[in-house]
Amino acid sequence: MQEQSRQRPGQMSLGAVLSPTTAHIAGWRHPDAVSNAGATFDFYRHAAETAEAAKLDFVFLADELCAPEAPPELMSLDPLMYRYEPITLTSALAVSTQRIGIVVTQTTTYNEPYHIARKLASIDHLSNGRLGWNLVTSYVEAEAKNFNLSEHARYADRYARAAEFFEVAAGLWDSWDDDAFVLDKESGRYFDPAKMHQLNHKGEHFTVAGPLNVRRSPQGRPVLVQAGASEPGLDLAARLAETTFTAQRTLESGQAYYRDLKGRMVAYGRSPESLRVIAGVFPIVGGTMEEAQRKYDELQELILPQIGLARLSQLIGFDVTELPLDAPLPDVIPETNSYQSRQQLIVEMARRENLTLRELYLKVVTAYGHRTVVGTPETVADALEEWWHGHAADGFMVMPPTLPAGIDDFTAGVVPELRRRGLFRDDYEGDTLRSHLGLERPERGAPLPPRRG
Repeated sequence: MQEQSRQRPGQMSLGAVLSPTTAHIAGWRHPDAVSNAGATFDFYRHAAETAEAAKLDFVFLADELCAPEAPPELMSLDPLMYRYEPITLTSALAVSTQRIGIVVTQTTTYNEPYHIARKLASIDHLSNGRLGWNLVTSYVEAEAKNFNLSEHARYADRYARAAEFFEVAAGLWDSWDDDAFVLDKESGRYFDPAKMHQLNHKGEHFTVAGPLNVRRSPQGRPVLVQAGASEPGLDLAARLAETTFTAQRTLESGQAYYRDLKGRMVAYGRSPESLRVIAGVFPIVGGTMEEAQRKYDELQELILPQIGLARLSQLIGFDVTELPLDAPLPDVIPETNSYQSRQQLIVEMARRENLTLRELYLKVVTAYGHRTVVGTPETVADALEEWWHGHAADGFMVMPPTLPAGIDDFTAGVVPELRRRGLFRDDYEGDTLRSHLGLERPERGAPLPPRRG
């Protein structure tokens, strides 16, 4: 594919999920893996340093605000019972790495804009401009019960709140001109009052006075990352996001998502180049095809059926735990109030490939429905290159099957092959996450695209 490599200017972006159990539901059981509950900070720091040494754009920290909702016996088999609070972990990683970006997940459903704006601006300063915010609307309904609520907010309402939430946060991040803090010891003037901007926001969901008591950050504001692929999610991404994560599994569906999202941006007056589409990929890398397949088969054999069905039920918002393993999905799956885009992808795949529940959960819970690529460094690089040249993605979020081995395999094998093809950087060209992703620093006070309708 060397000739194709010269046809599209620029290079792909690469990030990595930084969690011992995020990518594969049974990965923690592998002899070479570290489980979340056994992962010390040294473990996370080593994984982030490995990604940084390979010059990846960012590491990514996922989050949920509840334990898995299941009977205790079933819950005891689920490694997602335990996870570190990601803001705390991000803060530690920010001062333990030098150049790599850090994307942290924070929900707009069970937080307040001032809190999030202040925390993220602080970390962006402490990291010298390397923070990204994965804005989510909390797709797990059980989270509501941890925040004085008996029911989860409706899907459309969560996205309306999310849009206003970001508008408030962006306004707070623009509370100060870049040069507002004069620090004039002789006169005693700490900041120039003419360069302070009061927010005074009054909206449907929030009333926030401001200003933020943190000066404008090195990136202006953290890079906004968004992962929804439903209509409200796509609309929010087209209007505001600078990076999106997608779980498309085929080249054709990836290309359709890419065209759709970039086309929607034009309606908001945005350049398609101002957003990076990052596709999730679950790579199993071996020295030979046979070795890679053996690694994959070993992991798949570790999945307990009861956990596979429980996680599948969560992802599609429909309980299949009592259905026969070798039967297909029921003909009717009600629309979920949780993760609508992921439900659609999974159901469409099950129908298209005529999968039984056993076959379906073995595909889906492996990498939460993301694309799985099993092969040598060369064939994995081929798969990524095909999507990149085919305009199905601007880059990839690597979901290591286990840590630390999975990130080691990818950075030692696939990254050098991508470099050889001219598809990935040899070194960082800047110091901020925006510079890694090729995104401009927003000007203070620049208006956000207005909402439509």
